[in-house]
Amino acid sequence: MSGAHTVMPFRSPRSGSDTTPRNDSMDDVLVSLRTSRDVTHNIRHKGQMRRVPSPQAVTIVLDKLSAVLFPTHYGQADLNQDAVEAFVEITLREALILLHEQVLSALLSTPDQEHLGPGEAQLKAASIVRGFAARLAEIRGDVVGDVVAAYDGDPAATGYSEILLSYPGMIAVLHYRLARALYLLGAKLLARVMSQIAHSKTAIDIHPGATIGSGFFIDHGTGVVIGETTVIGDRVRLYQGVTLGAKSFQTDGEGRLLKGHDRHPIIEDDVVIYAGATILGRIVVGKGSVIGGNVWLTEAVPPGSRVVQARMRNEHR
Repeated sequence: MSGAHTVMPFRSPRSGSDTTPRNDSMDDVLVSLRTSRDVTHNIRHKGQMRRVPSPQAVTIVLDKLSAVLFPTHYGQADLNQDAVEAFVEITLREALILLHEQVLSALLSTPDQEHLGPGEAQLKAASIVRGFAARLAEIRGDVVGDVVAAYDGDPAATGYSEILLSYPGMIAVLHYRLARALYLLGAKLLARVMSQIAHSKTAIDIHPGATIGSGFFIDHGTGVVIGETTVIGDRVRLYQGVTLGAKSFQTDGEGRLLKGHDRHPIIEDDVVIYAGATILGRIVVGKGSVIGGNVWLTEAVPPGSRVVQARMRNEHR
C-alpha cells in the first residue's frame, strides 16, 4: 500500500455531493491568506518570520524530564535497580538534545533577544541547557518535598506513588518547577509554553514567573490560577478554584499596560487557602493565616489571621 496521502473532497452535509473548490477558487483562498499573513494582519515582530518552539516537542521534553526525575513513575514501570541508571542516562541525553533545539527556537523568536546572531544564540542556548541540567537534582529535591507535603496534608493519600501518578496538583507543580528553572535562566518563552502544557493537562495555571517555596501542595486543584509576580512561602496549601491574581493594571500616559511590575499577592509561610478564594493585588497574607472558602480578599492580613465569609443573617424572626 502506498504511503501517499489521499486528499478527500469536501462534501455537502445535506446532499453528499462533491463540493471540492475549483482550482481558481482555491488559488483565491491561498492568496487571501498570504495577504493576511504578510500584509493586512501581519503581527510578526518587524514583519519577519521567526522560528518558534513546538508545543509537541516541548511536551516530549517534559515527559522525558519527568521520567529522568522519577524513572518508574513517569518512565518505565518495570525498571529494576540495575536498569535505572542506563535508562536515566539515555533519556536525559535525548531530553537535553531536544531541549536545546527548543531553547534555541525560543531565543530566536523572542524580540528582546533579536540582537543575538545565529552563533551567539547557539552558545546561549547551550549555556541555558547546561545550567538547567545542573539544577535537575535540586529540582527533584524540591518536587520530593512537594510530594511529602501532599502526603502529610491529605488524609486520603495512601502513599507517594498515588500522589505522583494521580494528583493533578502534583503534575502541575512538577511542570512548574521545571519551567521555573528555565525561566530564571532566560528561556522565558519556552517556560510559558511548558506552563500552558501543564494547564491543558491539569486545569491548573501557574505562571513560571511566580516564586514558590518548598513543601507546596495543591489539593484537587481544578481552576487554580497563580499569577506571574506571586510570591508563595514554604508549606503553603491551596485548594481548588483559588485565584492569586492582580487587582488592577497600571498603564502609561497613552493607556498601554505596563509590564513586569509586581501586581500579585505575597503569601507567607504556612498559609492555607480554601476552595474558591480570590486574593488580588500586591497584598501580604501573613504567616500561618487561614483564608476560608470563597473569600474575596484585597487587603493585607497580619500573621495568624483567620478570614472567613460573613455569616448569613436571618432577617425573618
